[in-house]
Amino acid sequence: MSAFSGLTWPIILSFANLILSTAIVITAFSLLGYMLTRNFRSNVAQTFSVLLACVLFVFAGDIVIPRVENQSAVLIWLRVQWIGIAIVPAAYLHFSDAVLSTTRHFSTRRRIAVAGSYIFSAVLVVLALFTDALVYDGDFFPPVSHLSGGPLFPLFVAYFAATAFYGAYNIIRARRRCLTPASRRRMTYLTLSFAAPGLGVFPYVIAASLVEHLSPIPVLLLSMAANCIVGAMLVVMAYSVAYYGVLSPDRVVKHDLIHYLLRGPVVGIAVIAVMLVMPRVELILGLPRDTALIFAVVGVIVLGQLAVSAAKPWLDRLIFRQDREELSWIQILDSRLLTSSDLRQFLLNVLIGLCELLRVDTGFVLVQTADGFGVEATIGPEAVAQRFAATSEAQATWQALAPRNQVAEDSGETEPDPHFVADTDFWFCPLRSQDGERMLGLLAVRARSRTVELDDPERAEANALLAQAAAALADRYVQQGVFATLQSILPDLERIQEWRSALRFAPSPEPVEILQGPEDVAGLAEEGSWQQWVKDALSHYWGGPKLTENPLTGLQLVRRTLAAEDGNIPRAMRVVLRAAIERQRPAGDRKLTASEWLLYNILEMRFLQGQRVRDIANRLAMSESDLYRKQRTAVAEVAKTLAEMEAEIVREKGE
Repeated sequence: MSAFSGLTWPIILSFANLILSTAIVITAFSLLGYMLTRNFRSNVAQTFSVLLACVLFVFAGDIVIPRVENQSAVLIWLRVQWIGIAIVPAAYLHFSDAVLSTTRHFSTRRRIAVAGSYIFSAVLVVLALFTDALVYDGDFFPPVSHLSGGPLFPLFVAYFAATAFYGAYNIIRARRRCLTPASRRRMTYLTLSFAAPGLGVFPYVIAASLVEHLSPIPVLLLSMAANCIVGAMLVVMAYSVAYYGVLSPDRVVKHDLIHYLLRGPVVGIAVIAVMLVMPRVELILGLPRDTALIFAVVGVIVLGQLAVSAAKPWLDRLIFRQDREELSWIQILDSRLLTSSDLRQFLLNVLIGLCELLRVDTGFVLVQTADGFGVEATIGPEAVAQRFAATSEAQATWQALAPRNQVAEDSGETEPDPHFVADTDFWFCPLRSQDGERMLGLLAVRARSRTVELDDPERAEANALLAQAAAALADRYVQQGVFATLQSILPDLERIQEWRSALRFAPSPEPVEILQGPEDVAGLAEEGSWQQWVKDALSHYWGGPKLTENPLTGLQLVRRTLAAEDGNIPRAMRVVLRAAIERQRPAGDRKLTASEWLLYNILEMRFLQGQRVRDIANRLAMSESDLYRKQRTAVAEVAKTLAEMEAEIVREKGE
């Protein structure tokens, strides 16, 4: 008890604040590194990085100042802290402007205000560092050392409050302009956590003005509460910002950020906590403190990484509850996929087992390639395998073993598969696909006798090894087909992720002129992107992101309809699309099977009524494949009609 008897509440609270400040510094630094390496091209991430740097400046001072014993050095560090404090208001305003701009709300006045705020903050930094106009030398009174407010300090408080409220107002405006539930949810997180940097600076503003009138304990308690809130809110804020400017799906971004935080900041905070909490006594369990500290730090690092790795599958399933089954498949594929090197190593292990079992020194596996036979794996002199692969004997052996044993099939007996076939110099085994119809490779081992002579234990073990080799080769061929398919669709996947990551918000109040004049109609109606927009809108006619986030929402035709639909974009889009479809309706009474009614019937049944393709095909007396072809033609006609309708609006405006 004697080691702790001298502790007082201010010292205890100061030590707790030190740990919290260290945790925030580690978290802010880690998040800053994450933003700089993951999505720094995003303007939102860039401005958020400035905010993180300011928080880093402020809280790094909190860690350094208690360790400084010289009063003049403490005052220098207190002034250095004001670099971050003075820039926070400008960074707040800049960040809110970047977020609001993502909703296609641009303002020259707002940009001028951002530039002006940075200039004003730079002036405040100079005043804080080199003059006493903003702050001047306060009291060196650990654990609450502080600067006192100068003549211009009230001006800074007003500036800080004005920019914070204006920035919060911009974030709220950005949230109101969100259309989709996903973007609104992320913006809500950002709105709730937007105060984090300000709360981190707020105690210093209080300390500079009121600490003379308060005891250290209320100030420390206030600082502790602010630190706890700031740490949590910074993570939530980073989570919201992490989605800006990336092409990865939500699942990948969330997974990447959470595991980054667990392996970086969480383990780092645990290490620092151990270093700070470990008693400053000469001996701990009979060991010097430095030695015990080394063991403790290494143990925390290793055990922390092991804990994160062990919890990874369960953590992923907890985070992605709705995709739990698919996630399990992805984890299985990740552990089961074989690369070319994996396959060679596996076949090499099979050959080693067979050669040791049969007591021979040579074996190899051949596969067919575009240039002939290739050696996939070999035991013993490689020249022997290469020489055999280059001879006509290899082709003859392959052709002889490729057909299945038809006698066994006709008799209904199950052929022992795989099995060895003896030759002069080698015993061969065909490696077949799982259905046995295709020969994927040829395994050979040096013949130990003219005929295949194996006792029952040897035969059982050899057949097990051969079956494993055949299964591995079959899996590899399947994977190559999967990889080839993925390579062919990868550009489409990247494009889909790009569309998915580019969140679209409510259009700006100014009309977006897709057509500059009536002469643009012919070219626009033939563009693939225009027809794709129309197809997407029709496919989500009754609701969905392809309707509400469609570029067609920028049409002046939609703008004009929007006013009559109380600003409801989905309803306005449906009115416009229905009008374009109705223009495809022929004159006279409707007939289901008449050729002139075919396109209109398809559009009306497929999109307006939402009937199934099979039901529509039955009603129109046509095949499903023919229906899809006619549907593409119908969509193209709707796209052309929409372009003509937009051109009419443009023509009226020009006149």
